[in-house]
Amino acid sequence: MSRPLAVGVVVAIVYAALAALHVYWAVGGLGLGSAAVIPTDGGRPLGSPSRLATIAVAAALAAASVTVLLRVGLLSGPVPPGWVRAATFVLGAVFILRAIGDFHWVGFFKTVRTTQFAVNDTRFYSPLCVALGLTVLWLASTRIVLPVRPPTS
Repeated sequence: MSRPLAVGVVVAIVYAALAALHVYWAVGGLGLGSAAVIPTDGGRPLGSPSRLATIAVAAALAAASVTVLLRVGLLSGPVPPGWVRAATFVLGAVFILRAIGDFHWVGFFKTVRTTQFAVNDTRFYSPLCVALGLTVLWLASTRIVLPVRPPTS
């Protein structure tokens, strides 16, 4: 197994697991970190994502997983390889930008640092975003030789 393929499989599994976690939360699941995944101000959540919004995030994470699998050649589809590569660059950039944050509530450069969300964001969420972002950017920039599939008749 090539290194890009192995890395891609691991990254795709992480995205799929995050998608599954969001589906769990959307259907009312509690626990698994649900109490500290929304930024708070004075103990009040800054937002309350709807089920639909949480499902949308899950769908985006599932699409990220598929994008990575397309990039490393484990899946194939009607999307041209150049588009998949471009989507992979965008995906990596999105996660790097998430890690940088909004300079107030989320990311490494946030000013609010004492809430439970902020602590978790610094310890877990932002580092995960950096790791995913840099890894996906590496996959986007790496030369990947996709297997040639024989034509079907």
